[in-house]
Amino acid sequence: MLLLNPGPVTLTERVRRSLLQEDLCHRESEFFDVQEEARTRLVNVYGLDAAQWQAVLMTGSGTAAVESMIASLVPESGKLLIVENGVYGERITEIAKQYGIAHEVAKHDWMQAPDLARIVDHLDADRAITHVAIIHHETTTGRLNDLRALGEACRAHGVQMLVDGVSSFGAEAIDFNDASIAAVAATANKCLHGVPGAAFVIARRAALATAASRTYYLDLKRLATLQDQRNTPFTPSVHAYYALVEALRELADEGGWQARHARYAALSEQVRAGLAARGMASVLPKDESSVVLRAFRLPQGIDYPKLHDALKVRGFVIYAGQGGLSAELFRISTMGDIHAADIERLLAAFDEIVR
Repeated sequence: MLLLNPGPVTLTERVRRSLLQEDLCHRESEFFDVQEEARTRLVNVYGLDAAQWQAVLMTGSGTAAVESMIASLVPESGKLLIVENGVYGERITEIAKQYGIAHEVAKHDWMQAPDLARIVDHLDADRAITHVAIIHHETTTGRLNDLRALGEACRAHGVQMLVDGVSSFGAEAIDFNDASIAAVAATANKCLHGVPGAAFVIARRAALATAASRTYYLDLKRLATLQDQRNTPFTPSVHAYYALVEALRELADEGGWQARHARYAALSEQVRAGLAARGMASVLPKDESSVVLRAFRLPQGIDYPKLHDALKVRGFVIYAGQGGLSAELFRISTMGDIHAADIERLLAAFDEIVR
């Protein structure tokens, strides 16, 4: 079965085999060697200075990393502006509510790009705002939100940015030289091609130094402090860490995030062109879309459940639109061990179904 959903991904044999390594106690030096290699390689994905940036690992999904970042890096006296233009922005709002974090919301329609002028109006009107949270790749629609323009506005207002990079880290450009970026949350089982269970936050050490302690298991500062000491507060998902390390080695061997971006771009364009020729248009223009995932209009006369089940019988798993969009669109991701020949088989399957 080929997974075309936005994570978990179809694994390479190299990563799958890594799960068969020996069992490790998480209090032994051998495990801390694995943990340290993962942290070092994560910082190196975007060529970061380890004196300024730290990779903080945790066992959980990408949402665990986002929750840890939000709950820890907005100080008790701080206030968060959340940019919503999809399900995952709305999830950050729910996290802020859960922890009683002071916040405002710049709410947009799911099909809309963030309106920078409106966001600046929020920042101008409320000088209590200390942080802005944004989804980099909003997989609700496949939109790649513009971090560069938002970063300029944040720097002008002395505000820090917290980035949900769950489905962009490792495949899309992230300018960590932007002084407004305090942290990026992400996961192993999307663009890095690891397995579910390992997530992480890439955080500025300066931001970690002033972190709040609102949560127990996801306390980012405690995790960061202990990991710097070759330690861990809890039992991690050891085999997921094995897979993360092997996936990061494979990423480096293949040419890093830039090569992965180019690979995804070629595959996603192959999907886009093939479906367009079959009457299924992309929901967003190419220059507004991530290379990781694209959303497409459902073929006329075929609803999502029928399309999903017909493709699954033929060996492909696609993804529904979320909320009300489920009646309008479907989504295809090209993460994981997917190649051009697989896309040709997918397009042939569409021909059979539509016919």
